[in-house]
Order: sequence, then C-alpha cells, then structure tokens
Amino acid sequence: MKKMEFVIVTGMSGSGKSTTVNVLEDMGYYCIDNMPPELILKFTDITTGSGAGTIEKVAFVTDVRGGNFFNHLYDTIKQLQKEHINLKVLFLDASDDIIISRYKETRRKHPLDILMKGNIEKAVQAERDMLANVKGISDYFIDSSFLSTNQLKEKVKNMFLTDDDEFMQIDIMSFGFKYGPMREADLVFDVRCLPNPYYVDELRPKTGLCTEVSSYVMKFKQATQLKAKLEDLMDFLIPLYKKEGKSQLVIAFGCTGGKHRSVTFAENMMKYLSKKYHKVRISHRDINKYT
Repeated sequence: MKKMEFVIVTGMSGSGKSTTVNVLEDMGYYCIDNMPPELILKFTDITTGSGAGTIEKVAFVTDVRGGNFFNHLYDTIKQLQKEHINLKVLFLDASDDIIISRYKETRRKHPLDILMKGNIEKAVQAERDMLANVKGISDYFIDSSFLSTNQLKEKVKNMFLTDDDEFMQIDIMSFGFKYGPMREADLVFDVRCLPNPYYVDELRPKTGLCTEVSSYVMKFKQATQLKAKLEDLMDFLIPLYKKEGKSQLVIAFGCTGGKHRSVTFAENMMKYLSKKYHKVRISHRDINKYT
C-alpha cells in the first residue's frame, strides 16, 4: 500500500500560497486552507489509520492567519517527522518591497495589520520573524518575487509531479543580477568574471541557448577552467547534501542580464549533472527580459 503524502504550505503573506494550493488541488491533493497546526496532528492520525478511505495526498495551508495557533507549527512539524510521516514542507517567500507592493495593489489588510496598528512594514517584518524557525526546516523554498502567476504554477507542478523515487531534486537556474538576486538558491555562482557576449553585436540579441553564444563563452580558457572546477565542486558537495537528507538543491548562475554567460553555464551544468542524477531540472529566470 502506497504511503500517504502530506504537504504543509506556509510562508509569507502575499507570496503566492493561494495560487500554490490551487495547483496542488488540481494535482489531486485534498487541500485544507488555514489549518491550525495542532489539528494537522489529529488529521494525520485519522487519515493514516482506518479512516484513510480514498485520500492519498493531503496539503495543508497554515500561516499567521491562525494567530496564536500558528506558534505551534514548528513543534507540529518536528512531531510529524519523529513519527516518520511522509511529510514535505513548502515555504513561499518574496522580498519585503514586493509583498508591500502586492498588498497596496490589492488593498487587502495584512493578517498582522491590527497588531501593528496599520503599519505594513512592521507587519511584514513581524511575520518574517515569526516564520524564521519554520523556514529553516522547510524542504522546499520558492521565492515568488520575480515570478508571474504562471511561472509559480509551473514551479509547484515540477516540484510535486514526479514518479521518480530518487530523494533529492536538483534545480539549476540562471538569472541576471540587474533584475535582483536569486534568493531561493542554495549555491550562487557569479560568472560576470568571464568575457561578455553582449558586447559582440551579432551575439547581443541571442541567448546562451544558441550555439554561437555558448561557443563564444566557452572558447576562453578561464571559462573551461571554471566549468571543470565547478563540476568538481558539485561532485564533492552533492553527496554531502544528500547524506544530510536535503530534499532540494538549487544551484544558480548569475551574469549581468541573465541571457548569455549564466544561461551557458546553467545548461552545461544541467548536461553534466543529468548524467549522474535523475531529478535535475533547469530554468532561466531572466532570459526573455531586455538587457
């Protein structure tokens, strides 16, 4: 009998939890919004016992809307882990300015609005402080600051639509520093030290997905040396992360605009790691933006 799957979706208000739970519901998860953490324990007892019925996958959304109940989330997660429940925690985040902007656009009140007497900046900071310990033990992390709704949906689908039994998911990403940092990355490599195809007129409108651009980037000795050193580093680090039980490893490559050098290196790393691991994905955050 297949072991039941449980997902706890939490994170900052305004970071995309509603969109995420809608995706999970479409994927067949039995979803419960604004679930008090202590009731999660009771629900898992029921569904993993004789009352399981036809439910195979459950997703809970729990956050600071739960007031004082939310304070028990960290202990609840630890208890479920101790009981060897098949549980994953997905934490959604966004930068403070993006969250504040979203609240101003929708004109909705932050859950801590009354407590912070209408000061949205203080409300966001207070929520971030409350979530710090849960964020530290999450299995998956998504920073939605620069994601469209469709991009967020795609990320969630990719995280949970898999039949592969290999434990750790490796995500490789490229981005442009000029558009903001890749906050969800575990490892960030800055390849702005390499010659820039942007200054070659015929290469400027193209991307690292084009052979002409990738060949230009990799024709330099320092690029091939860096590639070899990064591959050696991954061979050393990834087994250590797997040994520590890490569920997701995000490796990001950044250049100025996120179109040329970072894309080339991300694609090369994808090809290298795909030969060794089954669950490797790639995405290019800023490849379609103007530089």
